[in-house]
Amino acid sequence: MSESILQITDLSVEFTTYGGTVKAVRGVSFNVERGKTLAIVGESGCGKSVTVQSIMGLTPIPPGRITSGSVTLNGQEILALPAKEANQFRGVEIGMIFQDPMTSLNPTMTIGDQIAETLMVHRGKSRREAMNKAIELLEKTQIPEAAKRSKQYPFEFSGGMLQRAMIAQSLACGPAILIADEPTTALDVTIQAQILEIMLELQRTENMSIILITHDLAVVARMADNVAVMYAGEIIESGSVDDIFYQSAHPYTVGLRSAMPSNTGDRNKQLLPIAGSPPDLFSPPNGCGYYARCPYAMEACRDNPPDRYTVTKGHHARCWLHHGDAPQVDVIHQVAG
Repeated sequence: MSESILQITDLSVEFTTYGGTVKAVRGVSFNVERGKTLAIVGESGCGKSVTVQSIMGLTPIPPGRITSGSVTLNGQEILALPAKEANQFRGVEIGMIFQDPMTSLNPTMTIGDQIAETLMVHRGKSRREAMNKAIELLEKTQIPEAAKRSKQYPFEFSGGMLQRAMIAQSLACGPAILIADEPTTALDVTIQAQILEIMLELQRTENMSIILITHDLAVVARMADNVAVMYAGEIIESGSVDDIFYQSAHPYTVGLRSAMPSNTGDRNKQLLPIAGSPPDLFSPPNGCGYYARCPYAMEACRDNPPDRYTVTKGHHARCWLHHGDAPQVDVIHQVAG
């Protein structure tokens, strides 16, 4: 049994706006195991990034507000820590790769200085020691001529090179957990494959856990050990990567799979998009968030939030179809075809 290093329990986050209160994250719970990759997958706006930003203490307060929940790292509660204490784990125990490295890196500092700064602040290294380590990290992320590149500015790097520099910076203090928020967005498929391979290799050598935020199921299949599927601010299905891909238990998960291209060679097979749009989180549904789009929606789904049902050991789904009195529907085959 793998050791759980990070536990999130009943996390809820709201944002107060002129238009009302957005309930962005609603009762999210999951665990991250040491040395394993958890992928959090779902449509844009489902709450993936807000969830991990709240873990890191990066949710702007106001307008954001954590209304409930607990986040423990190695048994220590970290959710409500003051900024000074939070800095003892942020960037040290947990590193983060942001979605857009061009806007996440400081354009007025060289790449080497930005990595070295992390080591000087958190590890107390001298400037020379920190710069040597920065060059070593750039080499580890396969940036050629690392010593020369360390003296360059972000605008002198390509998108793929910037993403590698972000990985180097996030790994500077040897974190136990790396959060990668859409790490391959806007990269071509060749560079994407290289970035993912670098992350996998670093995970193998450092025994590091990864939380991967993505909407790309192909990336999930390649990287993940466990998967949490988010929809409308909630985790509606969770399990191993094999559970999610081969024994999907929620109609939304199967809908995502049905909309994904395959390499089966069947040119007559059509992609099946999910009709409709996600619900308005200014006023979330009383019942199942997927009710309005679900081909198997029942009367009970409209006003009653589904319980968390155990499909098999370690595989859970929030769907009334798993209730003992629900109609027997083979969701996997009828939706996925």
